[in-house]
Order: sequence, then C-alpha cells, then structure tokens
Amino acid sequence: MYEFTPDEIDRQRAHHQAVKQDADDVSVKRIGNLGEIAFEQFCREYLPAEMWEWKNEDAIRRCNPESFAGHDFEVFGYEVDVKTSRDVAAFHPETLIENDSEDDIVVMVWHRDNEDSLILLGWERIETLESKVETEQQFSGNSPAKLEHLAAQSMNELRDLGPNTANMNQKPENPFQPGDRVEKRGEEDSSVGVVVEVLPPETQIELYGQELDGEGVRVAFPSSLDEGPGDWRDISPALLSSYCDDQDIDLYTYKHENLQYAENPFTVGDYVIKSSHNEPDPATIVEVSNNHVKVIYEKKSGNEIAPNNLIDYCETENFQTYEYLQEDLTRLTHNER
Repeated sequence: MYEFTPDEIDRQRAHHQAVKQDADDVSVKRIGNLGEIAFEQFCREYLPAEMWEWKNEDAIRRCNPESFAGHDFEVFGYEVDVKTSRDVAAFHPETLIENDSEDDIVVMVWHRDNEDSLILLGWERIETLESKVETEQQFSGNSPAKLEHLAAQSMNELRDLGPNTANMNQKPENPFQPGDRVEKRGEEDSSVGVVVEVLPPETQIELYGQELDGEGVRVAFPSSLDEGPGDWRDISPALLSSYCDDQDIDLYTYKHENLQYAENPFTVGDYVIKSSHNEPDPATIVEVSNNHVKVIYEKKSGNEIAPNNLIDYCETENFQTYEYLQEDLTRLTHNER
C-alpha cells in the first residue's frame, strides 16, 4: 500500500474542478479527483512515463469540466479507473462490478475523514472481480458475516503488467510552484512574471518550432493579469491556471532552468506592509525601481486604487507616496488581505 498526502494546491484544484464540473455531489467528486492525483503520483514514481497517460490531467490542473472518458488512466495499454471512498465496503467485488464493469483495471484508494491522507490499497482486473462475484453467487455455504474478502493485488505488482523496469523516480525537478514570482535567468531588467502552471516532465511542448527539452513552466505577466475582470492577487495560486484559462490571459512557456526567483518580486498593484511596524497598515505599490518601492497607503485615498497608471493617479489626486527599500516590505497573500 502507498500513502499520498495532498498539498493545498491539490486540495483547492480538486474542489474547484468539482464545482466547475457541476457535479451532483461536489464532495464525492472532489475526493475522486484527489484519488486520481494520488494514483498519478504513484505512476510517476514507479512506472515509465511513456507507458501511462492521465486522461484528466489538463482538466484538473485548469479546473475545467472533464471531457467524456470511460476511464481515468491508460497504463501499459489497459484502461484503468480509480475508485476512491471512505467506506471500504465500496471496494467489495460485487459493488465495484455494479458501479463499473467496462474498464480493464480498478485501482482502490481509501481516504481519511478530513481528506488529509489517501491510501492506495491495491488494484485488480475487472475479469478477476467478475470471477470472484460469480464464485460467491455459486457458493453453497454462508459467507462469514464479519469477514468480507477484498480482491486486490498490491500496488507494486502493477509494474508486472509492463516491461521489466527498475524502480524509478520521475518526480519533477522544477522547483517552482504556482504563484511564485520569477524572472528570466541571466537577463538584466527582466520583467517579473507569475508562475501559473507547472507542466508534467513528460509534456511535449514546442517553442519556435523546436521541441522543449526540459520541464516547462507557464508564466503570466502582471500587465496582462491586470486586464482581467478580477483582482488576480485575491485568487489562490492554485486557481490561477483556471482563471487565466477562463479569461484567455496569455501564458508564456519557459524551461525551468531558464527561470530564477525574482530578486525584486514586487509589481505595481501589490499589497504590502512595512515589516518593522507594529500593527502595520496595508499599502499599495505604485512604482517599482530597482530595489526601491514606492507605495500609497489605502486609508489616505479613501477608495480602492486601480492597478493601472497608479503613479499618475496619485499625482493627479495629490496623494502622498512613500518610498522604501524592497527588503523592508512584505507582500500580503490573498489570504492575508
């Protein structure tokens, strides 16, 4: 058995995709999404990446409704469906067959009440489950009332369906996460971008007619994000991909080796506080220059300041601005505002 612990990005995407899917039961759909994410991580660590495919990867990453597919994964040419439940009785052979008998293999994932941990219990062929159900129906005696057999093979035996491969780890080498502020490595005065999507290592991408050799990171620039209908700074980093997809905001793809964390991660419109102040008032950045940042305190203006042309707005309204070194300021996240 294998344990998977979802992070906050996994949780939020799993939930938001269920909402966007207009699921009849959002909680059931959410935990089903988490089960798929758990199995994807297992595949990434133990199965050759070129021999399995997650059908719903794009839909869950961008929180879009899934296109119709009768199964969640293809592994070694087999159609695999992931079943996730808190109730272990859902994994009884007759229950699995009643709910889905069209796939080749079922993977069984059990989750804790608060969904902080998922256990991959095992997998089984549908034909084996059908045989088990048929045998039980023909059994002349009485099955033990308190002992029900779960037909399941251990997870690591899934590798035996494919070619002989050594235990492998195909986890991404890319260090970035959605919401990180980055800039192009080795360029002076490089524009600060916001990481929106981190692509799986095996994703095939072409840049300028050449296939990208390395892991891809998709970045949006604040100037484009500011043109959207909402304040993107109030959106969870986990949902930025969904927001950009909904609003057709341009994304730019880079090899992760060509990016670095921004030395000055602030952009005009960010909300910040002065770290050294006791009970500091929030301020809005109106200008960024090298390692200096100019801000206006929102209480002074009496209304919400638009992100575009902030410095001109302040001059027109005669609002006083204050200048600080970037290291003196802390950016407020969407949860802290």
